[in-house]
Amino acid sequence: MTARTTHYLDHAATTPLRTSAREAWASANSQVGNPSSLHAAGRRARAIVEDARESVAASLGAHPTEVVFTSGATEANNLAIQGSAAAVIVSSPIEHHSALDPVKWLESAGVARVHWLPVRPDGVVEIGDLPPLGDGAGLVNLHLVNNETGVAQPLAEAVEAASRAGYRVHTDEVQAVAYLPVDFAASGVTTMAVSAHKLGGPVGVGALLVRRDARLAPLAYGGGQQRFRSGTLDAAGAAAFAVALAETVAEREAESLRLRALRDGLAAWVAGNVPGAQVTGSAVATSPHILHIVLPGRSAESMLTALDLAGIEVSSGSACTAGVVDASHVLLAMGRSQADAASALRVSLGRTTVPEDIEALKRALLALG
Repeated sequence: MTARTTHYLDHAATTPLRTSAREAWASANSQVGNPSSLHAAGRRARAIVEDARESVAASLGAHPTEVVFTSGATEANNLAIQGSAAAVIVSSPIEHHSALDPVKWLESAGVARVHWLPVRPDGVVEIGDLPPLGDGAGLVNLHLVNNETGVAQPLAEAVEAASRAGYRVHTDEVQAVAYLPVDFAASGVTTMAVSAHKLGGPVGVGALLVRRDARLAPLAYGGGQQRFRSGTLDAAGAAAFAVALAETVAEREAESLRLRALRDGLAAWVAGNVPGAQVTGSAVATSPHILHIVLPGRSAESMLTALDLAGIEVSSGSACTAGVVDASHVLLAMGRSQADAASALRVSLGRTTVPEDIEALKRALLALG
């Protein structure tokens, strides 16, 4: 039996593991030693972690002491938001659930007052003037690139407004790092979440960048291995993450131009050839790797099934909702109807995407009828 040809177009969910990252993980994992132990094996493991920390910092424009390794962006977002001890939180309602649900929990528990920012129909969050803080600490929570629509958000404007009003800023840059310039020092944010598996590293490792003068309350207590984050350090994961990130940054400019051409060409084709299709964010800045399409009157679940049978692997939005296709909270916040919010496809490109993948998707979309 001939193997089915598949076309992976879900890089915003996860990316293929880079060979260099796999080799770095295997090399580090071949050595025994807890990075917190003082004997020779422990020191060797610690050196792997600290080399990785320096590499990640250099790739992201941070100081090594500002890099806190985590189990991924979910932990990083929760640590930044819950650990901020903010009495007032200003947040977009279109964050990834790992940065949205902690805010909702703090609001429902009465820990923080939350001001939800409005979202324009094109998917861009409006910043405006921030509410006065009073005596408590304040946090602005805004990602740089929306993980469903790919629409770029006004992070620099948010940082300016926060600076005037005395807020710190947290940003989830998971979808930005592989495709847009990221410089922690120049950004003005206090904390920034990143994830390894979105750029060719392994699942289960990420980082929270935390400015040296900032303090966070830990989510869990223990050995205090990393400032605000306890737990035995994952030397192999850190090494693989650092290698994948360094390669990604080295390739980013050329790769972003290549993907932009593929994405924009596909967007133009969809607009002209798929009846009723609406390309989200067509008149605003977007990441070069995400194309978000609303097909009113169609079920996202049925479209995903049909495309999967045709060998096309895309999604309806975030992959982090337990495999359930539901109305998108992002589209609802943009003012779309419940029906439209359950009728979207997200096509996301990456370093393994080639023109043949795009052509196969075009054929499959036409076959949907």
